Amino acid sequence: MIPYHGLPITPATAAARAIFGGHAFISARYPDQLALALEIAQSIAVDHGGFSAWKSGEPITDWSFYYEWIAMLHRYPPFDFAVIPDVIDGSEAENDALLEEWPWRTNAPWVGAPVWHLNESLERLERLAFAWPRICLGSSGEFATVGTEAWYIRMAEAMDVLCDRDGRPICKIHGLRMLNPDVFTRFPFASADSTNIGQNIGIDSAWRGTYTPATKESRAMVMRERIEKEQSPIFWDRKSAPIQIGFSLEAA
Repeated sequence: MIPYHGLPITPATAAARAIFGGHAFISARYPDQLALALEIAQSIAVDHGGFSAWKSGEPITDWSFYYEWIAMLHRYPPFDFAVIPDVIDGSEAENDALLEEWPWRTNAPWVGAPVWHLNESLERLERLAFAWPRICLGSSGEFATVGTEAWYIRMAEAMDVLCDRDGRPICKIHGLRMLNPDVFTRFPFASADSTNIGQNIGIDSAWRGTYTPATKESRAMVMRERIEKEQSPIFWDRKSAPIQIGFSLEAA
C-alpha cells in the first residue's frame, strides 16, 4: 500500500522529512509545496480541495482551474492520480455528472479516480469499480467519522462489493483520510492518505517523555515511521477482520 502524506506541512524542512523518497498528497487549494514534492517524493497524488472549500462556506462550482492544473501535472513522472471533483453532500446524479465532465474519462482513465461516498448506494460503488481503474472511498453522511462501529460495518459492506470471492480487489482502492494503521491494516487498499503528520507535529502537549523528539522535523520522521511500518492486507477476509471497539465484522 502506498501511504500518501498530506501537504502542506510546516515548516518545509519537516515536510521534506515526511515525504523524502516517499509519497505526497497535494491539495489544489494549498499547492505551495508542490515543487518540493516533485523534487524529492517518489510519487504524488492530488486532491481538488473541494472539501476544504465547502467547509469554509465557499463551495466550488467551476472546476476549469483544476482541469488545467491536472493537464500540466499528469505528464510529470511522479504523478500517480488525481481525485475527480465531487459534490459534498450531493446526490449520486450530481456526482455522476462530474464524472462525465472529467476530461480524461475516455482517453486516459488512469489519470483520475472517482469518489464513492460511504452513504451512497452499493450499486453505484459496483458500477464505479468496474468502470475505473481506481476509486476513492470517502467518509460522509452518517459515516463521516472514520473508525466508528457504523463506519466499519459500512466499510465491510463496501469490501464485499469491491472484492471477488477470493478477496481480491477488482480495482485499486484508495482510502481518503484513512492513513491510520488501525484502519488500513484491515482493508486491501492500494493507497491511502491523511494529514496526520501536518496536524500533529506542532502539538507540543502530545509529545512528552524523556526521549520525546524536540523538533518538528524529528517528529515528522517518527510519525512517518510508525505509519509506514504497517501494511494493508493483500486480500479482503471478512472473517479475520475483528474490530477493536468490541464487535466482529463476521457477526455484523
